[in-house]
Amino acid sequence: MNKKTPYILIMPIVLLGVLFIFGVINGIVQSFGYIPAFDLTDITLDYYIEILNSPTFLDSLKTSLQISIISSILAVILGTILTAALVYTGHTEGKILQIIKLAIIIPHTIVALFLISILSQNGLIARLFYKLGWISSQGDFPLLLYTKNNFGIILGYIWKEIPFVAYFSLALMSSINKTLGEASENLGASKLKSFFYITLPLSMPAIGKAFLIILTFSFGAYDLPFLLGATMPKALPVQAHIEYIHPDLRHRPYAMAMNGLILIITWTMAGMYYLITTKKNKR
Repeated sequence: MNKKTPYILIMPIVLLGVLFIFGVINGIVQSFGYIPAFDLTDITLDYYIEILNSPTFLDSLKTSLQISIISSILAVILGTILTAALVYTGHTEGKILQIIKLAIIIPHTIVALFLISILSQNGLIARLFYKLGWISSQGDFPLLLYTKNNFGIILGYIWKEIPFVAYFSLALMSSINKTLGEASENLGASKLKSFFYITLPLSMPAIGKAFLIILTFSFGAYDLPFLLGATMPKALPVQAHIEYIHPDLRHRPYAMAMNGLILIITWTMAGMYYLITTKKNKR
């Protein structure tokens, strides 16, 4: 093998990394109002100040936090239950694992289309209820999508994130259960006590990392909030996109400032998690 082959193989990754970093830096610069192409040459914090004082931004921020926190907590709880069920029933490999992988790779847009076709007032369940005579018209079916409580978006993220949590923590939980868990059971502990006092606590690093990943992703994601969200208030990434496509191109710094705040919040989440895990490791 040619000595240069490894470097050639990683060149696409390096190129994508450079383009990503350039895009982030360019966005940050634009968020301070420096876009010479639009005759904006004064570097200022005014765009950040205006956004932070905007009720629309605050409503969007609240919406995004609500969606990400609720969906991530529920996904971690249900995903951990699924992982434990797979571990204690011995289904840690084979077809079950392939199904989990398949659920992970399904795009969020496909999940949104499934939810629309199933849960909307023109969906399968509404039609079934109408055929069975449980509702007088499909319009009587509860409105589950496009609502201010963001039920549809949260359900979509739970659908996608439960398999991710299970796949992310399955190997560690299975390994712990086969060693320390079984040892505790041999010493007289019940399976329930063994799980809550040994297997689950020692699996928390993987579960915590999975929580951080899905929390940051769902906070900054655009597709499900755009497809399933209410008209107002919109999730923060959707509101940033609206500002970005504004007919007046001089609104571009507002969009970039929103994206900059999304970046700061996600980095803060990551930093808080790092500090918490570091303290736990030291203990």
